[in-house]
Amino acid sequence: MPSPRGKCQLNFARERMWEPGYLKAKCIELGLENEFRLYRIRLWKSYLFSFFLLHFFVTAVHCTLLLTTIERRSIIYFDVALSVGCTLVLFLVLSVNFWDGFIAKHTWYMFGSSMFTSLTLVFAAEGFPQFVSQLFSDGGMSVDLVHYLCLNLVGIFYRVINDTVVRSSFLDRHQYIKEELWLRNARIHEKHLLDSILPPQISEPLQKDIQNRIVLTKRGAGIRSLSALERAMAIQIHPDVSILYADVVNYTHLTTTLTVEKLVKVLHDLYGRFDLAALRFKVQRIKFLGDCYYCVAGLSNPDPDHASNCVALGLSMINEIMEVRNSQGLDINMRIGVHSGDLFAGVIGEAKLQFDIWGLDVTIANVLESTGVPGFVHISGSTLNNLSQHRYVIKDGPEMARNHPLLRRYRIRTYIIRDDLKKDDEESDEDFGELSVLSLFSTGSRQIYTNNTKSLKAIFNAELREEFRKMPVSAFNPKTLFGIYRQKTGLKVPLNICLKYNDSDLERAYLKQTDYMYKYSMLLALIVGYCLVYIEVMDTRIICPLCMILPAIVTVVQTILTFIAWYKKICWTRFGNKPHNYSRISCIIFRVHEKILASPGIRLVIYLFLVISGFSVMCFIVMSCDREEFALAIIEEKLFHYEQERNICFHPWVTSNMVSLMICQTFTFTNVPIVVKTTMAISETIAYLVLIFFQFEFVFHHSVTTNPSFPAEYAHALLICITLLTMIVKERQLEFTNKVNYHWRVELRKKETDANLTNHSIIIILNNILPSHIVDVYINSLAKHELYYENYQMVSVMFAMLINFEMDLRTLRILNEIIAEFDMLLLFYKEYYSVEKIKIVGCTYMAACGLDLNFAGTTSKSMKNNDLSPTGSIEGTNVRFLFEKELKDREEVVFVMTSYALDMMRTLAKCNKAYQSIVADRNIMDGSIAIGISSGEVMAGIVGASQPHYDIWGNPVNMASRMESTGLPGNIQVTEESARILHEFGIVCQYRGLTFVKGRGEIPTFLVGIDDNLNFITTEAKRTPSHVERSSVISLQPTYSNPDNEDDLFSISRLTLQDF
Repeated sequence: MPSPRGKCQLNFARERMWEPGYLKAKCIELGLENEFRLYRIRLWKSYLFSFFLLHFFVTAVHCTLLLTTIERRSIIYFDVALSVGCTLVLFLVLSVNFWDGFIAKHTWYMFGSSMFTSLTLVFAAEGFPQFVSQLFSDGGMSVDLVHYLCLNLVGIFYRVINDTVVRSSFLDRHQYIKEELWLRNARIHEKHLLDSILPPQISEPLQKDIQNRIVLTKRGAGIRSLSALERAMAIQIHPDVSILYADVVNYTHLTTTLTVEKLVKVLHDLYGRFDLAALRFKVQRIKFLGDCYYCVAGLSNPDPDHASNCVALGLSMINEIMEVRNSQGLDINMRIGVHSGDLFAGVIGEAKLQFDIWGLDVTIANVLESTGVPGFVHISGSTLNNLSQHRYVIKDGPEMARNHPLLRRYRIRTYIIRDDLKKDDEESDEDFGELSVLSLFSTGSRQIYTNNTKSLKAIFNAELREEFRKMPVSAFNPKTLFGIYRQKTGLKVPLNICLKYNDSDLERAYLKQTDYMYKYSMLLALIVGYCLVYIEVMDTRIICPLCMILPAIVTVVQTILTFIAWYKKICWTRFGNKPHNYSRISCIIFRVHEKILASPGIRLVIYLFLVISGFSVMCFIVMSCDREEFALAIIEEKLFHYEQERNICFHPWVTSNMVSLMICQTFTFTNVPIVVKTTMAISETIAYLVLIFFQFEFVFHHSVTTNPSFPAEYAHALLICITLLTMIVKERQLEFTNKVNYHWRVELRKKETDANLTNHSIIIILNNILPSHIVDVYINSLAKHELYYENYQMVSVMFAMLINFEMDLRTLRILNEIIAEFDMLLLFYKEYYSVEKIKIVGCTYMAACGLDLNFAGTTSKSMKNNDLSPTGSIEGTNVRFLFEKELKDREEVVFVMTSYALDMMRTLAKCNKAYQSIVADRNIMDGSIAIGISSGEVMAGIVGASQPHYDIWGNPVNMASRMESTGLPGNIQVTEESARILHEFGIVCQYRGLTFVKGRGEIPTFLVGIDDNLNFITTEAKRTPSHVERSSVISLQPTYSNPDNEDDLFSISRLTLQDF
């Protein structure tokens, strides 16, 4: 509910993150206090080094001035010797602080040496007591106490600001290392994850391409940049490899008799063993298709032993399945075929990408498996030529192989390998010992995952300590040039000698950042302003209206600005996070404050106003002095030997102290460019030196001096120059810390962006490979080796095979285009009962409808959507009602699957028409497709070890495959149950007759009624689909409504995608 007009809420979250108390609490919470203490010691040593340089320089200048300006040098030799002696003593005392071992055991020495240094500098000078007595009698003790109080407040301010920035840097660095470590491990994990699905030569370019498209999309490059692969065919030719096909004998009986959990456990155990054996023998598994498992040796890296590795894997698989058979009490066996030759490998299509292989030699290997003998490895003559024949027990191939048309056509002689006579058990054990390194998903991966999780914290802490140890403390590093810091790792902080970023865009971003320390700068400026006004009022009796009006105006403005800067803090301290509606005035103050914080220009104007107005007041006071009257008073004092009234003009030392405070105030504003602050301070110094040496030289000359016979004007100038130099050094220290901190924050944001980009690209790839609800399972569960399975009561499964395709490179180009068109159709089947592409096997396209977790009967993890029933929402109620329908209502998946199959036939017809107009492609395909559909209870799950894979099993899968293999080109063949369901939805299914189906005998089958225009032949419907306007009726009509349209094939899919 919106707030009443004039009311607002307080948002102090971002500003609170810059509160010193909050930062300290976070450092304590994260255990960073000890590292912060060590860094502060290093920082203190850096300050000590700066103090050495500054003190040596000041001592040298002071002694030089004493020796060059005083005519009677004999009276100042002692002062010079005392100054030099003090410098040497301080050097000896303070240099002990650079001994890390001693300071680590005696931290008190740092404070003790600092106090000793301060007292030595204060009382060492011979003329100090006389100077102090005259100074206090001149200006009044309260004035000088206020002056020194302000100087100490400036020091405290720098300490607080520096601690705040350093603690913020520590927290940022902590987060940076955590992000970097997370990103590094995430990339390793995701690389293994992607490599388990797609080979690196395919997945890496794909991931980079997707990342580039994400970046372009964020920059507003348009939808076109997101189209997947732009019809690119990622296929490579691989010569001299060996292909292994393995088939589980009696698999159909297995899927129809076991429970879903038992089946997934058996397959996971079996295929997990196969995967580990494939890793052991350096064979790359391509995929498994229910009962079929096929892989290739010598694919990623050429291997002269590819044939022997494949045969050794085949024998190992037979041994593994025998162990599973005996341990589980199952009647299963293995039939294996191995052939050596050439193949094409890669990815085709645009959705649910899967790595696959094609070619004549692949087909031959498949035939060797189907004609083989259970329990033996069936090989070809080309494979035998690559083996050491004396190593194996070899027999001639079976009669079925000799009579197979394909093998007879290419005159391929086959052999049976019964046993390996030279098994190397020792090598086998060593290879198994390396599996934990080769795979994240090995049988020992759970322990490895646990150990890695425990060691991550130790690695993180070690890297964090190293990063804190390398954190810079100063812009000056003796080992490098001024203003440049280079870490041992080679990382360069991009600052020049003026402490500006080399990158102008980064410098502008730094200056434009929100200044959350603004309120502290305003508070210090207000205190210094009050002190200056107090000194002015107490010190001078000059009647100058402008000298009173201007300070009053400046003080009032400062007070108002400081109140605005602190008002949010006051409100938050009073009310905290409790809901509170603030008044309209409070809201205005909040908005003004936020505007000031966010606007560098406004802050710069405020800064210039305060600095210039403050210095102007001092100039008015000085300029109001009557030099002639002051000179006359001094002359009369000398002639008549009596003291004159000194308040007729300004007190030089009090004025110098005011200017020194103004110079300090000039540097107290954070997030103002250091060049601006330095320029203003130098301008103030030059202007005041002009007053000292030219305009009011007589007045300053007759003031108190610091050494006997030392000209007072030089003492004043020395004070101002020392103040300027000290503040520049301090400001450079603080500015360097600020800029390094900001640079790290930028790097942290880049790390977060890289992490998000990597994660985003991985999610996109996984969603383009797997069903969407399985992506989270892959990311969150498989690294822990958790088993996952699903059971669905009603799923419709489709197998669609393109007829008369020869697998050469030219044909694969056409196949890629056609499969991509089929994939585009999936975009129109994402609502209600969505169609999921399962896999492509050669020229066969497999899909299923009804794989929705909300329809699953049982799952191994609770992942159903429980947030689909928002109270009071009609749409949410309808969705929930849809998801809670009974099994009969879910039979609509058969209608949806058949509609998608018809759309595939329509798409293929348009593709065929387009290719017939191209002479070179006219004879590649005849446009025939055979489709089989079956429905019923289906089991799904993730199985495999090194390469986890999502697959579905059950009678509908087997029957859909048989419906396709026994079907007629240009028709959709369905089972009796599917025909009954389609008839209820008004689609005519023509009885074909009894068809022999392997494993089931003769069963009645039906052909879906389709007319010459590729529309359903309909009858009176008893049921209507929940979503009538499906893509089969509506979406494709505009695209293909004009039969005379001669647009090429490429425009079809792109128009469809853009319209979608």
